[in-house]
Amino acid sequence: MKKVFLLLTAIFALSLTQVSAQNYKNAIGLGLDFGDGSTLAGPSFKHFFNSNSAGQAELLFGDHSTRINLFYQYQQPIKGAQGLDWYIGGGPALNFFSVGNIDQTNFLLIPMAGLDFKIPGAPLALAFDWRPTAWIGDNSDFQAGRFGFGFRFTF
Repeated sequence: MKKVFLLLTAIFALSLTQVSAQNYKNAIGLGLDFGDGSTLAGPSFKHFFNSNSAGQAELLFGDHSTRINLFYQYQQPIKGAQGLDWYIGGGPALNFFSVGNIDQTNFLLIPMAGLDFKIPGAPLALAFDWRPTAWIGDNSDFQAGRFGFGFRFTF
């Protein structure tokens, strides 16, 4: 009886950790930022600090621009949808760009809300998010129609 109780306790504890833990620890791959304005693409890296907190860094290129994005994300699983999580977060970005022969830099604030899907049985994750973007500086602007897509290898 004692062995059965220990086995049931172990199974229960394991099921709790699977429900509350993220689907992977690290991911690296391709990040896209698109929508109103230019499309940017480049390497993307995501790391979980714990089961709900992740950091994401992107180095994106496109349309005479280079952008460095740094995001914090709070992530939770969607019950009944294996591998599918929702997240909310955001962070700062630096945008280096050229207008004619003049090099400029803008500071950006980017909140985000999205979905992250770790494909069960495969080391792949897909992410899609809404990224309304505020440019702060000489050329201040706001674009609500910005989105992100990530295709990453998980490990």
